Amino acid sequence: MSLLILGGTGTLGRQVIRKALNEGFQVKCLVRNFRKAAFLKEWGAELIYGDLILPETIPLALLGTSAIIDCSTGRPDDSFNFEFVDLDSKYILIESAVKADIKRFVFFSILGASLYSDIKLVMLKIMVESRIKVSNLNFTIFCIPGFFQGLVPQYALPILDKKVVWITKESSSIPYINTQDVANIVIRSLSISQFKNKYLPISGNNSWKSLDIINLCERISKRRANINQVPVYILAFLQKFAKIFQWTRNISDRLAFSEILSKGYQANTEMKEILYILRLNKEDIESLELYMQEYFERIMKKVRELNYQVLRNDKSISDVEF
Repeated sequence: MSLLILGGTGTLGRQVIRKALNEGFQVKCLVRNFRKAAFLKEWGAELIYGDLILPETIPLALLGTSAIIDCSTGRPDDSFNFEFVDLDSKYILIESAVKADIKRFVFFSILGASLYSDIKLVMLKIMVESRIKVSNLNFTIFCIPGFFQGLVPQYALPILDKKVVWITKESSSIPYINTQDVANIVIRSLSISQFKNKYLPISGNNSWKSLDIINLCERISKRRANINQVPVYILAFLQKFAKIFQWTRNISDRLAFSEILSKGYQANTEMKEILYILRLNKEDIESLELYMQEYFERIMKKVRELNYQVLRNDKSISDVEF
């Protein structure tokens, strides 16, 4: 089976590509920047130039493709309106997939999206979901609450660097999951008919609030966090202020999504159907405790190695001087 993967350089995309290649799939990646995606070629993937803001590049990439896995999304630092990437270009991709007779279309949405349709980013996901469902494509839509990897720059790194950890006063409890587990589920689902035309949640075994994650990082790293809570009204003010300027509208929409957390994001669910179909146990899904433990161990090992190298260099200098 030949796969076309979009968003291959992203947090989830690269894990999906790695897993697909390890399982023997032929993998093509739609990329804008060949230099940035060079590591994917080294892994064994074929790089094809394509840009979601250039619709004419999409159809050619589908030649010889059996399935599409769309891991792409607009980013707040993109110079163009992310609505074009997250909606208009997705419509073009779907129509092109229909014409190319793609056998499976995999899309990632937000867990519990229907509860927050007033948020633009969420609404775009819902609109794409609707288009996929009426397209006659064999689809699988996986709904995800958040990744372990996103928690590192948000909580772990600031604690290690003794910087402020910014949080809102929220009660959201989120079942984060490792992107490697997501990739494993997605690639295995491609060869199983029970995943066709399904809308399924992928989530971790336990749900976490911001303070719970901070406490976990403090316990493992043995460092105290410098926490600063941002009141919801400040978040709302920043959102409205950012809308004033054209170049900050992307930021405004991202802040609007952050507001979901302050309202109490409800994403508590289990993926019983996925585990049953794939014959997996809950224990097969990595825990956040283990992920963070391994992360901090790797970081502290590197710090010790760097300190040792610095000491050796200092000693060598001293020997030369004397």
